Amino acid sequence: MKSHEPRSSSSCAACKFLKRRCTPNCIFAPYFRSDEPKKFAKVHKVFGASNVSKILIEVPEEQREDTVNSLAYEAEARLRDPVYGCIGAIALLQRKMVELQHELAIARARLARYAAVASSSSTPPSLSSSTILDDRICKAPCPDAFSCNGLSYSFTQSPSDLSRYGPVNDFGQIPYVL
Repeated sequence: MKSHEPRSSSSCAACKFLKRRCTPNCIFAPYFRSDEPKKFAKVHKVFGASNVSKILIEVPEEQREDTVNSLAYEAEARLRDPVYGCIGAIALLQRKMVELQHELAIARARLARYAAVASSSSTPPSLSSSTILDDRICKAPCPDAFSCNGLSYSFTQSPSDLSRYGPVNDFGQIPYVL
């Protein structure tokens, strides 16, 4: 564990930043090493040294390193995106997940149609010829990259359009931060 590692005689990054003498029982020293001054500067800018020390005192010692890492990540995200912070990153990843689920649903639907057409005919259709999908003709590869077979690749369908192709979670909305 970091708190039991021997310290060098130099001050921790927190004490250097706050321009104070680092004591042997400094709560910041095990988690803000002297060679990581920017880490504490970001955490201090967002949360303040007093609040960080209060948080670290309340947290059990075996969870403090994870707590400091979480604070550092949240501070970095909050400095990059002052409005949403970490929530903005989470919303972006959830939106990407919905897009990928949508693409997967489209691919599965096309594969099922292709398998049905291939099993019903004696000669399998080739990818260079026109293929009938959902009672519409779509040339492969699609001449219009943004819409093919009635599906739009801009991901602007309503939830009812998405539900035709299987269960899709609706994480597309950016959460409101109160």
